[in-house]
Amino acid sequence: MAHFPQRLAGVSLLALLGIGGCRRDEAPIALGTLEWDRVELVAEAAEPLLEISVREGDSVAKGAVVARLDDTRLRADAAAAAAEADRLRAVLAEQRAGARTEALDEARAIVRQGESQLREATQQLARVRTIQSRGLVAAADLDRAGNARDTRAAELAAAKARLALLLGGTRVEAIAQTEAAIAAAEARRGAATHAADRLRLVAPRGGRIDSLPFETGDQPARGDTIATLLVGERPYARVYIPSAWRARVRIGSRLSVSVEGVALPFAASVRNLASEPSFTPYYALTGEDASRLVYLAELELEGAAAAELPAGLPVRAAPQP
Repeated sequence: MAHFPQRLAGVSLLALLGIGGCRRDEAPIALGTLEWDRVELVAEAAEPLLEISVREGDSVAKGAVVARLDDTRLRADAAAAAAEADRLRAVLAEQRAGARTEALDEARAIVRQGESQLREATQQLARVRTIQSRGLVAAADLDRAGNARDTRAAELAAAKARLALLLGGTRVEAIAQTEAAIAAAEARRGAATHAADRLRLVAPRGGRIDSLPFETGDQPARGDTIATLLVGERPYARVYIPSAWRARVRIGSRLSVSVEGVALPFAASVRNLASEPSFTPYYALTGEDASRLVYLAELELEGAAAAELPAGLPVRAAPQP
């Protein structure tokens, strides 16, 4: 019983040596996990899931259909926008063509009628003035004749203005507004069509289906992940380089990676290395290691055998001997 505390202390020390990275009398070790590059296919709209063309674990080529959401609503939006664009194009054609010949003939006839009525009102005013000068009519009759002449003159001016408006055609500003409305409708149509096309989820890269969290008939929310693909030829090791040997590690450095459950280690090279340090990850928060700084690194494994390794396996990386 007297030796139990010493034995326990020795076991704890060995655990810390394996987790914390390195001691003066041991080779440095970086702990981490095996990971694959992942690509997520997400729902672009909250629509029912009509079809899932693959199963978890299937290998898919680039461009292969993975799943399909219901695009009925977005196709209808695209059709409505296309119809609005057609209507506006017809309006634009009418604006550019100008007034019809019949409308111009009608406007000219109204002008001639107004001219005739103005001549008659002018002549009537002249007769009333002559009679009034002889004292045969009241001054009120002269005022009414003058007002009638002025009314006919105003009506003639309005008829001429309407004719000029028809002859001048549509203003360039109105045509520009119609053209802008057509462009907006076409943009809405294009956006709806593009959104509908994206409801057909295809693999952007060749890889293996890792997870399919939904079933056919489900209605995922916008932004939900429909499928996750593991892509790339081989997995990589995400490890934490202890600060004690960070100065010796750089992009391209060669390391040896041991994967739990695999007898032989893999050669690897550093493909990414964080410039900012962080504290020892959660699985090494023991004793002195809780205050140690580490640097996250990604190690590219070599060898065809690495292609069959699953994600999540614990790894230990050390400098190559």
